[in-house]
Amino acid sequence: MPERITDPADERVADYFSLTDVALRRRLEPERGLYLAESEKVIRRALAAGHRPRSFLMGERWLTDLGDLVAQAEADGVPVFVADAPVIEAMTGFHLHRGALASMQRPQLPAVRDLLADARRVVVLEDIVDHTNVGAVFRSAAALGVDAVLVTPRCADPLYRRSVRVSMGTVFQVPWTRIEPWPQGIGELQELGWRVAALALDPDGVTLDDLVADPPERLAVVLGAEGDGLGRRTVAAADLAVRIPMGGGVDSLNVAAAAAVAMWALRV
Repeated sequence: MPERITDPADERVADYFSLTDVALRRRLEPERGLYLAESEKVIRRALAAGHRPRSFLMGERWLTDLGDLVAQAEADGVPVFVADAPVIEAMTGFHLHRGALASMQRPQLPAVRDLLADARRVVVLEDIVDHTNVGAVFRSAAALGVDAVLVTPRCADPLYRRSVRVSMGTVFQVPWTRIEPWPQGIGELQELGWRVAALALDPDGVTLDDLVADPPERLAVVLGAEGDGLGRRTVAAADLAVRIPMGGGVDSLNVAAAAAVAMWALRV
């Protein structure tokens, strides 16, 4: 039977403590090898991707709505905790709108070479620190046929709760891994036969239309952080710089919007 939690400091649910303390989560999650999945859709996508649950935490009504998962958890010996909404909110620091959380084992990330073996279109996220933008890029990548996503060492974690939620669980669908060191990793991509395009406002670059007119067989598009854009070393090391033609006195788009435009234009 599910275990009822009445004390928000109960050590049995320590995985779910202090979710609003980003610095704490960044320290704990890699060490524990866990991430948190929020909502029925996200949890089901994580499980469908083969990720293993450590435990589930949900409100009473979700014991019925997620009855099949609860039954499977019982069969597998995975704890299922149930608590009233005020207890969950006190524990996690936020109101759980979608009724259920799962603490999931972090999967081991593949090597860059292995991830890209059969790929043709890749997006690289350089130091994008906004979790919402990371999640939005993954959602566009899933919808627009990108084969894989690479994230640099200082990029926000795609498995952070907000990234996963904004992506609608597509972070479990699109293959991804970290590429490091960076920007030295550009050389690794080039050695593997990739043409690297830096999406940047470079007057010496080409337009997205130019690139679409003669696209390479294997293309990696690098997107930069909000505000600062790509680093100078990154643009210099790339094979070419690409800009999206724009009007209306606008010089740039939000990185998630720019990513979607580029992915759509360069889809194969």
